[in-house]
Formats: sequence, C-alpha cells, structure tokens
Amino acid sequence: MSTLPGLLLLAAPLLYALRMLGFRRAWQQLPVVSFDRREDLAWQPVRNNMQAAPLRFSVLIAARNEAANLPQLLQQLARQTVPADSFEVLVVDDHSTDDTAAVVADFAASYELRLIRLAAMPGAGVGKKAAIQVALAQARAPWVVCTDADCRVGPDWLRSYAALLAEAGPEVRFVSGPVLLTGASTWLQQLSGLEFAGLVGTGAAGIAAGKPTMCNGANLAYRPDAFAAVQGFAGNEHLPSGDDEFLLHKLHAAFPGSIRFLKHPAAIVRTAGPATLAALLQQRVRWASKWRHYRHAPSQQLAVLVLLANVALAAGLAALCWQPALAPWVAAAWALKLGADYWFLAPVLQFLGQRRWLRWVPVLQLLYAPYALLVGLAGLRGGYVWKGRPVK
Repeated sequence: MSTLPGLLLLAAPLLYALRMLGFRRAWQQLPVVSFDRREDLAWQPVRNNMQAAPLRFSVLIAARNEAANLPQLLQQLARQTVPADSFEVLVVDDHSTDDTAAVVADFAASYELRLIRLAAMPGAGVGKKAAIQVALAQARAPWVVCTDADCRVGPDWLRSYAALLAEAGPEVRFVSGPVLLTGASTWLQQLSGLEFAGLVGTGAAGIAAGKPTMCNGANLAYRPDAFAAVQGFAGNEHLPSGDDEFLLHKLHAAFPGSIRFLKHPAAIVRTAGPATLAALLQQRVRWASKWRHYRHAPSQQLAVLVLLANVALAAGLAALCWQPALAPWVAAAWALKLGADYWFLAPVLQFLGQRRWLRWVPVLQLLYAPYALLVGLAGLRGGYVWKGRPVK
C-alpha cells in the first residue's frame, strides 16, 4: 500500500543523485591549469580574434561604501606576480557615502589605477551593472577581470587567468573562477560556506558539461567585444542582481563552447560570508530575486530538481507521522540524497581546502527545505535592502 507513495518520495532524490553523479564526473574531468612561476610562458602572445596580441587585463571593481575593504584588495593587486604593465585597475565608486573615493585617489599603486565616479557621470545610473558598463567603456585591455571590493586575491590570481588564456583558442570569450566564503569558524559560516561551495562546484561542472548554469561576479573574466556582441546587460539592466549569470547565459547562447572554468587553487577568490543569519537571508533573497527572470532552460530545470529533492525528503519525514510503513522509502531517499551530496562535494571541498565541511552535510540537509522555500518565496515577492539601498 505504501509502494506508490514511496516511489513518489524516491523519484526526485533519485533523479537528483543521478545529476550529482554526472556533475562529479564533469568536475573531475575539468583540466587543472598549469603554469610555472619561474617562466614567462603566460606572457607569450595570445590569439584573440585570430590575431596575435600581448595579453593584458583590465581589472574592474565596482565599489559602494568599501573604504574599509579596498586598501587590502589594492595591496594584493600590487603583489600580483604578473608584470605591473600587463594590467590596469579601474575602481568605480557607486555613489559612496564614505571615503571610498579618497582611498582610491590616495593609494600609491605600482600599477595603473584609475578611479571612476558614477556621481560625476550624468545618466550613468546606479548599481553594479551601471558601474561595470561605465568601466567597460574606459577599459583598454582585450580581457576584463571582475571582482568585488570586499574580496581577497592571491599573488598568482591574474597569472592563473593568463595561463588558461595562453592555452585557450580564440573561441573562448568568458572564464568563470572559483570563490570561497571565509570567516570565523561558526556554524553559520560553515553551513553557508558549504552551500556556497556546492554552487561553485555545480557551476563549474555545468560549464565542463557544456551546459553553463551559474557563476559568480566576484571572480570572472570576459572579452569586452563579446559583451558588446550580446548587447551586454540589455534585457535585464533593470534587475539589481544577475550581472554575472545573465551574461553567462547570453554568451553561451550566442557563442556555444566559448565558456571555461578556471580550475586552479591560485585562482580562488575569497570573500567574507554573511556574519549573521539575517544578513545571510538578505543576501540569498537578493540572489533568488533573479530566478524568475531566467529564460535559460538548464538553470530552471536544475533549480526545480534541487527544490523537489529537498522537499521530498522533508515531506517523507512528515509522512512518517501517519504512515510508518514508508520508513524504508524515506531512509532510501535520504541515503540517495546525502550519498550523492557527499560524493559530489568531496572533491570540490578538497580543491577549496575545506574538506572538513563535509561533516555539516546532514545538518544542511535538515535545514535546506524550509530555508530554500523561505528564500524562494521571498525572492519572488522581492523587496530587500542592499548596500544601503532599498530594492523592490
């Protein structure tokens, strides 16, 4: 009598497990970029648009009220192991009310550093997308690399991008890099870091499988001519979030096979995770607010599958209250889901240097269904505050 309900409970976790097995295989097949710091192989001419050209980067940083964070990032950029004349840094001050602009203006950089003030550019708009578009108009390099003002980068960050691009063909137009959440070793930081690591790994695996779904604006690079070819943020410029994934989807649609993931420990960008539960929920609601605007089928399908698998586990536990005979089916569903998560996350966390977070997988699973539903519904409703600005 419990066979049909049991099969229904098992369906989504089984499909989820199969998807995770495919993602694990894709992650393992991603090539690790290789480079030798003793050599200048990364600075051989790179072929862009079928013509050899020296490799140079424009690093774009959109900043709003980041006076406390920017000095450390700017210092880390000064310690890059690439030649100082091989990159420029453009910091766009998005109407800050603190000393963000003064910090940049007073910073004695060993590289080319430019400050752009959105407030001094009538009609430029506000927000990260406006900042990026203004910076792109002034960028002088054939590749732009994006990160955030509160991020931390290692000395070989740009060199790892250079190594990948030196090997890549002219068809490559977009590169997604890894991001790690850091912070005090609290339960909240470890759970949010674990969840975020799953998103990073899933995004990388999707790229490896030829079906890109997600990336992170804290660590990515693309060619300005490719941005222009797909009309940049046109069609979603009114959305405060999604400067990364909407562009990823558009470029994949216009140039199939042009997306790469940068798999190298030196490429990892670190950023502090939300310090409180309220801050975490606000951040996730901001991310969720863009989901209803997706027109990208693989992203929609993956989001639905993840939600159904987690809801099925929660529903199974609830159903035991009046149908104890479902216990074997519920146990099988949990075993499938947890086993698949462990199998997929183990190499991803190993790469990120956080394998110890695997112990939190069962805890995250218990919390995920109500958390995902709450965030999803709040995202559909919209309305949150970000960087001091209310967003509807």
